[in-house]
Amino acid sequence: METTAKFADSNLQVVRAEDLARLNLIGESPAFKESINLIQRIACCDATTLIQGETGTGKELAARAIHYLGNRRTSPFIPVNCGAIPETLVENELFGHAKGAFTDAREARAGVIAQANGGTLFLDEIEAMGMRAQVALLRFLQDREYRPVGGTLVRDADVRVVAASNADLDALCQKGVFRHDLLYRLNVLALRLPPLREREGDAVLLTRSFLQRLSKQYQKPIRALHPETVAFLRTYHWPGNVRELENLIQREFLLSDGPLIHLGATAGPSRSEAAGGPPAIKQLTATAFKQAKARAIAEFERAYIVELLARTDGNISLAARVSGKERSRLGKMVKKYGLRRESP
Repeated sequence: METTAKFADSNLQVVRAEDLARLNLIGESPAFKESINLIQRIACCDATTLIQGETGTGKELAARAIHYLGNRRTSPFIPVNCGAIPETLVENELFGHAKGAFTDAREARAGVIAQANGGTLFLDEIEAMGMRAQVALLRFLQDREYRPVGGTLVRDADVRVVAASNADLDALCQKGVFRHDLLYRLNVLALRLPPLREREGDAVLLTRSFLQRLSKQYQKPIRALHPETVAFLRTYHWPGNVRELENLIQREFLLSDGPLIHLGATAGPSRSEAAGGPPAIKQLTATAFKQAKARAIAEFERAYIVELLARTDGNISLAARVSGKERSRLGKMVKKYGLRRESP
């Protein structure tokens, strides 16, 4: 789904490189610069925005940039992980509650919408919202009014909503697990963040920035990059994107000795291997054919589930809905391949 919006270039402010670095937005590739240009334009328009991109591409960083480059920069930026809110507590989390609304409500409590008043409410992992939560959010987006749980008065909210997802929301709508009307309300302005593999040269640039920060943080000498490391950074597929790169560099900085950061082919698969290139099979006999086939199927299943869990942050229920599999069957496959599940 694409949304066309008109932006007034005269409203664009000049954003310096140090401003972007302060917001941890670092890169020089054409794909990155295109995203930055769109972020600046979106920041000038006080409208609901949907940010989409793979895990680790920096969706929250982009949301913060939209907030701090816009007119709401002096007001709160409130991030909410939708996947961490139980279905029964969504309305309480969003709208707050009045005193005596339920047994433990000894005093009134403001929800995140009230906390973000005048500023930006960032709803991360919007795809994890259940149907009840989607209805409540849709109702709020339609008129920017809400009523705290147990309250009697309807309140207005001056809040900009920015949502983010690493899932294909159109596909989830087709599966009936995400509301089309909510997607329309969220997708007024749209931003797609490119994966790191599409940002040519940025992995090296980001690595050098991480090393400078780590040197200051841990009071250790700055490390240079070995030529093999530079080659690795340019060819690795980066399925975890910038987050994976940052974690890898931090580990190597803390554990390696010497003045150089040395990463080679053993650190991960190359782009061609990650893209699923077929392995060479030598001396394939009739017996070996069945073994090779079973092994290939197992490798495919494991890789598919790893990617599925990465895109849903280990949420088994969401992963089952996205893949169209029964939750119990998917759970057995996760257990079969010894994969980590981060939520029940």
